[in-house]
Amino acid sequence: MKNNSESASDKILVRIYSHGRGWVFTPAHFKDLATQGNTALVLKRLHEKGTIRRLDRGLYDYPKTDPQLGLLEPDTDTIARALAGRDAVRLQASGAYAANLLGLSTQVPMKRVFLTDGPSRTVQVGRRQIVLRRTTPKNMATAGRISGLVIQALRHIGQKNVDAAVLHKLDQRLDQDARQQLLKDIRYAPEWIARIIRQAGAANGLNELKGMIR
Repeated sequence: MKNNSESASDKILVRIYSHGRGWVFTPAHFKDLATQGNTALVLKRLHEKGTIRRLDRGLYDYPKTDPQLGLLEPDTDTIARALAGRDAVRLQASGAYAANLLGLSTQVPMKRVFLTDGPSRTVQVGRRQIVLRRTTPKNMATAGRISGLVIQALRHIGQKNVDAAVLHKLDQRLDQDARQQLLKDIRYAPEWIARIIRQAGAANGLNELKGMIR
């Protein structure tokens, strides 16, 4: 008859395999399967066997592999979701990372910031630093929507730096559904961003967006 540790090991391994390669997880993802002590022991053994990879304290993945490149690094959003915990607290990309995701900046930051309504935490994965930063309910009201990404990206760029090039890129990025969502969420934006959102929501092209520049 299997002891509790062996039974926990089987259950944890089945869950890891069921998510497939590329899954990033924390011990909290197994709290319904085993005690904290048993989970820690199982993950330690799986790491030592090379089945899983330890990315940081309390953070693991079941790594994808490439025939030429070997083990591949997990993408930032996957890591952030795992850091948010199994209960899926909300996340919102912020700062330079938000601007990059929208194509408003070509710079790929090494420090990638997510606003959250959960606890703050910072981890280092390879050369990347991933920061979960607790913020206000107002900042999280648009989390996971295009409006949240636009608001945070424009905050990072700053009012004085929003020029014709930035507005052109934003105009190209937004479809009609995105413009409508922005207008619905305008109350969560600073006034100078709200002016841009109003124009972008009504705009049919770049010429109207350019009217925002004074």
